Amino acid sequence: MGYQYFRKNLPFQLRDTSKALAGYQPTERLDVMQSPKIPSRANLVSQFTAAAKAVSAFVKPINSPEQALTYAVELCACQKTRFLRTEIGNGKESLDKNSLAAPGLNSGLLTRLKELGSRAGINILTHNLRNCLEQMEAGLTFVDHAIAETGTLVINASDEDLRLATMICEAHVAVVPISNLVPSATDLEPVLRNSMNRPPAYWNFITGASRTADIERVLALGVHGPLELHILLWEDS
Repeated sequence: MGYQYFRKNLPFQLRDTSKALAGYQPTERLDVMQSPKIPSRANLVSQFTAAAKAVSAFVKPINSPEQALTYAVELCACQKTRFLRTEIGNGKESLDKNSLAAPGLNSGLLTRLKELGSRAGINILTHNLRNCLEQMEAGLTFVDHAIAETGTLVINASDEDLRLATMICEAHVAVVPISNLVPSATDLEPVLRNSMNRPPAYWNFITGASRTADIERVLALGVHGPLELHILLWEDS
């Protein structure tokens, strides 16, 4: 009976449907199918700031890279100096200066950073950081992208020195140009896909200070990376 019913009624159903769609215009659905609106610059900053602070990061707005250099030097100077040693010839000499790792800076910023470091008694480390692991009190890096949804920093760290500057130091100072903020991780897919087409590539996704709760589920900061993450939002417009 079911077969006979559909054989009898299906043609009419199709005919009725075609009549209903006769006046259909695809353009009528464009408003429904439009892409989501891109958040404003101010909303992205607000969302990113809230998300970053929620994972124990310090967030501060700045107006220029010069302010970032000053901030990093002052922060490094405040770090408690550990007992450091470096080999000189066949002997060893203790270091009485804190050190700031700052790989990848352009020549102008590096020159200015060294001037500020000299005044504050800070060593500036820029390369061969593998040989200076015990000397890095703080690290300064510029961020390639940042995800507002999660407060995540995204850094192309294919260079080993850049990776070490974000992982080994006690405090990591990250400069985020606001123009590099994106709403979510999916917005970075084209960038990452293009990068992976030219291996080797290494990207750091950093969300907050290093944290773990492996031991008795007690949250501890700074176990597997920097104890502090300082994010400087640079208004680069």
